[in-house]
Amino acid sequence: MKTITAAAIAVLAFAAAGSALAADKGWSPPRTADGKPDLGGVWSNAALTNLQRPPGVAKLVVSKAEAEALVKANPFMQLIEAESGESNPDDALLDDGNADRGYNAFWIDPGKMLGKVKGEYRTSWIVEPASGQMPLTDEGRKRVAAVRAERQKVLFHGPEALPIPERCLIGFSGSGGPGMLNPMYNNNYHIVQTPGAVVIDVEMVHDARIVPIAASKAAAQAMHGPVPKWLGDSVGWWEGDTLVVETVNVNPQQARSGPIYLTEKGKVTERFTRVGKDEIFYEFTVEDPVYYSQPWRAELALNGRKELVYEYACHEGNYAMPGILAGARKDEAEGRAPSLGPGIFGTPIPKKTGQQTQQPSGAAGGGA
Repeated sequence: MKTITAAAIAVLAFAAAGSALAADKGWSPPRTADGKPDLGGVWSNAALTNLQRPPGVAKLVVSKAEAEALVKANPFMQLIEAESGESNPDDALLDDGNADRGYNAFWIDPGKMLGKVKGEYRTSWIVEPASGQMPLTDEGRKRVAAVRAERQKVLFHGPEALPIPERCLIGFSGSGGPGMLNPMYNNNYHIVQTPGAVVIDVEMVHDARIVPIAASKAAAQAMHGPVPKWLGDSVGWWEGDTLVVETVNVNPQQARSGPIYLTEKGKVTERFTRVGKDEIFYEFTVEDPVYYSQPWRAELALNGRKELVYEYACHEGNYAMPGILAGARKDEAEGRAPSLGPGIFGTPIPKKTGQQTQQPSGAAGGGA
């Protein structure tokens, strides 16, 4: 006799809860010609909530007043506030010598509030474990540290050593999935749905996830191929009104770089449930016995947008790479070791008056 594990029971419970979300509101989703809930359209996960809960924040769910306080302390919002209004040539903006600050508030669009899921303001997308943190094993931590150390050692050796997003291979901050996380700008997704496939056009770096749809879970799992892919080998099926997408075989370069770490044993299961005219309830579960001590789960809302998604022509506009490498060669010629800049938050955020604010800490992050 087969037994049902606690994890399996939990998955069934979440599936039932997801399917019941629309029913609880007395709302029925629009349907395609083949009778499935229509997920088509443009959606956004822009929010000042991060995958993991920020330091010093204990609760998953906060009140509106608490959410507004976290937003006020958020470094992205402080940067935007510091640079709002008319430009002042005498504002000492460049006095810190941080070239990374050229990537300023004009270029970012992380959202203006914490993410709202099931009507609740959330401080992290991770809901299990209750800590809001990825449950990394000791081995997982060692692997993450080793990859970062190796990256630092070879970072400026040539084009292939630069980070994956800087080479325009896939999007920043895990935006393309699996699961799909919110970066600091370009948080939009265009979903196109047919009976045989769902295509998710990811605005960031113009990724496209093509998810074939099978008749059942068993049929879907039989469709997985042996070749690792960027964004993984994704296959979907319908469970009631919920689209389930299972992804394995994520390209090893992507899988070890994060922000969601996976080995060849890893699996991500995503669930899309249309719960309102302008909302898809999106959740995903990550399983990997090497990196994580337990499966962990995250919940987000994809909110409807009326705008179109235009092409992110990353390769066509990718002039930074030769400049980065040329700067590294110049450093070496002058006897200096090439190094990363401090980042847009690596120095205090200048105010337009010439005064400076202190770098905020403990705020909810904007990108994942």
